[in-house]
Amino acid sequence: MNIGFDAKRAIQNNTGLGNYSRYLAGILSKHYPENHYTLFAPRRKHNAGLDAVIDRANTTLIFPRGLCSIFAPLWRMIGVKKDIRENNIDLYHGLSNELPWGMGRSGTKTVVTIHDLIFMRYPGYYKAADRCIYCLKAGYACRTADRIVAVSECTKRDIMSFFHVPEQRIVVIYQGCRSSFAQSAGEDKKKDVAARYSLPRRFLLSVGTIEERKNLMLTVRALERLPGDIHLVAVGRSTRYQEEVERYAAGHALTSRLHILNRVAADDLPAIYQLADLFIYPSFFEGFGIPIIEALSSGLPVIAARGSCLEEAGGPQSVYIDPYDARALSEAITTLLDNREQCRRMAGAGREYVKRFSDARIASDIIGLYNEVIGPQARSAYVR
Repeated sequence: MNIGFDAKRAIQNNTGLGNYSRYLAGILSKHYPENHYTLFAPRRKHNAGLDAVIDRANTTLIFPRGLCSIFAPLWRMIGVKKDIRENNIDLYHGLSNELPWGMGRSGTKTVVTIHDLIFMRYPGYYKAADRCIYCLKAGYACRTADRIVAVSECTKRDIMSFFHVPEQRIVVIYQGCRSSFAQSAGEDKKKDVAARYSLPRRFLLSVGTIEERKNLMLTVRALERLPGDIHLVAVGRSTRYQEEVERYAAGHALTSRLHILNRVAADDLPAIYQLADLFIYPSFFEGFGIPIIEALSSGLPVIAARGSCLEEAGGPQSVYIDPYDARALSEAITTLLDNREQCRRMAGAGREYVKRFSDARIASDIIGLYNEVIGPQARSAYVR
């Protein structure tokens, strides 16, 4: 098969949708090297995380040429169809909630991954203009695609509810995380990371954009009820919400115990997970919750919020609390910190649970979907 991908996020985003795009292209090119994978990106920009993928012989990166390079966003949404056709693409996979306009009439088979519809479920978190654009793009993609990949059962239910898509057109295929989270970072690496980021001896860990939906404030409020030697380390991109969290910490004598790291190298993150005592993820709503997979892969017990898809990511061995209840969170943290044996059991069960998110299994599910959509008689005669 000759598979095409929308690679905008793979090049431009270092987290979230970018991680998903790089991850999927990477595991497919590794586990199914007999296919060719063409990544269509609107502009040239170096991304270290993508290097290992595009260096493989079965992977090509294509950019707009001539005048199209001046109007790169327009090329990605309209002009890319010409390049898709010229490169004999059997199937084009939109990796981030959208497909180029007109793909339904192009003759090329299509798949789209829908990560979440939070902009429809919780519109207050988004600007009106952004919300309108996201709705238009996701709605068109869901109506047009031959099949839809939902990253969780929760997202699948939202697609069916908001866009009235028949269940048989949607398949749930989860996302995994980099294998480095499951590997020991080594004592030297952990000591180096602890020193460079000035990490405290005992800390709770939160990973994700510092935004209201992620609900970091709840963990800060729970921190008030915990012993003074317990700190909170939050890793993620800053937004205006961070100022609100920092003001609260300052007003409650917690500034010295709150450590917000906005710039953490990807290679350092596994060591930070492995240095933490517990992972806390009280997000109000997620499409899936990759940081939970990273934590479980790292052998870190997880406390997360009820109410979206986090139970799917965390499994039955993790602890779940009401995302509005700081007392419940502090009690759950205290229980685990006081019970090392329970933490060890949770760590072991977590490592076992995340095997369902292995690279090989996810790659197999995706390729199976591609085969089903394309059919045995519709493949191009692509020659490398």
